[in-house]
Amino acid sequence: MPHRTVRLAAAAVATIGLFAASACGGAGGTAQPPGSAGSSAPADSGGSGPKVPAPLPTKDLIANPCSVLSASEAEQVGLKYPGEKSTGVLNGCRWTSSGSNLNFVNNTPIEQNKRGISDIYDQKAKQAYFEPTTVNGYPAVFAGTEDSRANGICTLWVGVTDQLAVSVLPNISMGSNKKDPCAVAKKFATAMIGHLQQAS
Repeated sequence: MPHRTVRLAAAAVATIGLFAASACGGAGGTAQPPGSAGSSAPADSGGSGPKVPAPLPTKDLIANPCSVLSASEAEQVGLKYPGEKSTGVLNGCRWTSSGSNLNFVNNTPIEQNKRGISDIYDQKAKQAYFEPTTVNGYPAVFAGTEDSRANGICTLWVGVTDQLAVSVLPNISMGSNKKDPCAVAKKFATAMIGHLQQAS
């Protein structure tokens, strides 16, 4: 079965992930970055994106992206617990819907982007859709170079620190949520931010 891909092109000074999400189930939803911009580069406090009001703890998020929801939080957003840690180049987690194994949400902290959500804002002109929003007061933006929202895919980028953004990528193949995957992304991100706030 075909793979549906949401791509954000790499900026000259930062690495953005290439996210491939399979509608067929299996191990899909892994992420692979193009060439690295160099992880040893110092963090840039500038950038065109909004600033994070209070940096959230990211140690556990980076070490294990599946740690961003507890069992009760996953249940509240309609997902099976625990999530499945991805085995791709980028460190992510796949959460399967409790209603259908064909529906899932991936969350991936993008460590390669050293200016967090500003790296997404810097590529605004390249996006097929770009809609700023907030999640529990944290800066976020719906953005993708391909607009697959009508097919149940919507990418939400959330700034958790000024140096780290998290990609939340639902892939909804069936059911009523397929009509509004962005709402699914925001619901997941709200639970994720709430969990991180409690840990801070």
